[in-house]
Parts: sequence; structure tokens; C-alpha cells
Amino acid sequence: MERAFPNRAEAGRLLAEKLENYAGRSDVVVLGLPRGGVPVAYEVAQRLGAPLDVFVVRKLGVPGFEELAAGAIASGGVRVLNEDVVRALPNADQLIESVTEKETVELERREQTYRDGRPAPELRDRVVILVDDGLATGATMRAAVAALRQRGVAKIVVAAPVGAPDTCRELEQEADETICAITPEFFQAVGQYYEDFSQTSDEEVRELLSRAAQRTA
Repeated sequence: MERAFPNRAEAGRLLAEKLENYAGRSDVVVLGLPRGGVPVAYEVAQRLGAPLDVFVVRKLGVPGFEELAAGAIASGGVRVLNEDVVRALPNADQLIESVTEKETVELERREQTYRDGRPAPELRDRVVILVDDGLATGATMRAAVAALRQRGVAKIVVAAPVGAPDTCRELEQEADETICAITPEFFQAVGQYYEDFSQTSDEEVRELLSRAAQRTA
């Protein structure tokens, strides 16, 4: 199979072409979902001349069934719950609180590590372009969209180089605009569309954010 992208940086450059109408606007901010979304978002932000930051989302897995998401928390102290799952849990309130506490520690650790002491950007009334390296189930992206809705942003644009067709369609209902550069019919996993899909490290995320911050400064 022909892999669509050599790596995340090249995927970001291609994705940026689909976002040209946001170039040079002072109200636009690009947020990458760490870790893999950040190298893609870096190229998008650079091409559009927009500031770059991360939007950290942590899934609230049900203890013992971590794959089952009871909800998610995101940057800025926002929590989104999956009511169907929560209703089915015994001692739901206690469980959710304890998982939230644990994941909040990890979320704050990541934000501190990634930002190196730089303040989070003001998002109210901004056009936010949310970028990931691909959309399989879209659960993390959905949580990010729901969290941003609570932050008073002007417009949410979801952007990914590749996505499962159903997921991209569903996100069109939730975001103000959704751009999936390619939506292959027989989608199985994001990694199958990249020649190099090696894991992005915390160090790489820090480095890209720091470079972007120097550029906007």
C-alpha cells in the first residue's frame, strides 16, 4: 500500500495547504494534541503564521477497565463526562473523583513539562485549530472539542492529515469545521498511512513548542 505521508512534519505541511484561508490572521491559534499531534501542528502553525500551543487531554478510564472512558479532562480544568458509562458505575461519584485526581496530576505534569513555565494562551474569542496526527475513534478529539466549548472560543476547527471516514463525519457535527486531508475507505489505524510513525517524545514536544514560542515572540 502507498503510504500517504513520509512523517508527521510532511503530513503537517500538506494539512496546512487545506487551512490556507486561516493564514496571517491575528485571531487564530493552533493547538496540537500531544504527543503525536504536536509535530503536525508545528508545521501548520508555521505555515499559517499563528502561535502554537498544546491542548492536553487525559482520558478518565474506569479502574480495571481502563479502555472504557468514563470521560476526559483537558487543559484549563475542564471535565467532560460520558453519562452512559457513569450511570452504569457503582459508586460513580467516588470513582470519578479518584480517577480525576490521578489524571489531573499527570495532566499538570505534562503541561509544566511541555510549556517550560510559559503561560497557557488566552483562548476566549479566538479561532482554535485543533490538530492531531490522525483520527481513528476520535474520542480524544471529541473530548478536546467539548472542553474548548467551555472556554468561550469563537470557532473550533478540527484538522488531521488522515481520519476514518465515519469519525470525520461525526466530528463535523461537533466542531465548527472539520478538515481530514484524506479519509481512506478501508481505514484501520493511523500509523498505516505514515512511513515513519515512531512515537513522539516529551522532549520533542518541548523542543517544538519552545521553537514556536521564540518565533512568535
